[in-house]
Amino acid sequence: MRIDLSGGVAIVTGVGKGIGRELVMTLAREGMTTISLDVNQADLDAVALELTAAGTPGRQYVCDVRDGARIRTIIDEVTTEYGRIDLLVNNAGVAGNGDIATLPEEVWDYAHDVNLKGTFLMCQAVLPIMKAQGRGRIINAASFAAIVPSIGSAAYASSKAAVAHFTRALAGEVGPWNITVNAYAPGMIPTTLNHFDKLPTQQQDRLLDTLTLRKWGAKEDIANLVCFLASDKASYITGTLIDISGGKLATQVPRASYEQAAADGQYQF
Repeated sequence: MRIDLSGGVAIVTGVGKGIGRELVMTLAREGMTTISLDVNQADLDAVALELTAAGTPGRQYVCDVRDGARIRTIIDEVTTEYGRIDLLVNNAGVAGNGDIATLPEEVWDYAHDVNLKGTFLMCQAVLPIMKAQGRGRIINAASFAAIVPSIGSAAYASSKAAVAHFTRALAGEVGPWNITVNAYAPGMIPTTLNHFDKLPTQQQDRLLDTLTLRKWGAKEDIANLVCFLASDKASYITGTLIDISGGKLATQVPRASYEQAAADGQYQF
């Protein structure tokens, strides 16, 4: 099966590092013109250099996804220049950790404004274009925390759970225009937000023990899923939250199978 995204225009938010940067470069390699949004100009400059070196087209815009007026200005410019928007990936996100009892109100607001309101504003801005062209793909970054939250992650987890339900609601509204809307829930993928692979060995082992596939995920895993969901191969998938966590907590004690395999001499911790 060959996924062909050539000729399309993709908007990706939060592209400065990690998964966002990988999304832009992967979509560009698949033939899409990429429109990169981020709050950091230096990171956008680095994206531009990488795209130029690869010989792929793209535009970069400084944008805070909480700023509806700025978003609409960018969408107008993109539409004027390219005449279409085929894909929106709402990747921008912030953590917002802290115990509920002592969580500052501004931390709660920041997490929900970026993760949820930012997703809403971006979607609202592209919908007129996608409706007019009778086709579109919207893909929202949720999190495994939207399924099972971690202690101290109430702001983050609730905002991402809201993104998952927002995704379903939007999918229901835009089906008549052949627009699909899906979300993905990454699990243990080291990023600049979580630094999983930088933790002490004992803490890493404790986290890895929760995975059916006992290894960290990779940015490429997310990018490959997004490419599939953006393609015509996924034209009948909408309104869903896809768990891409290596089977995190798929069974009650994932480590048990590794212990058994080790006892049989077929695995080594």
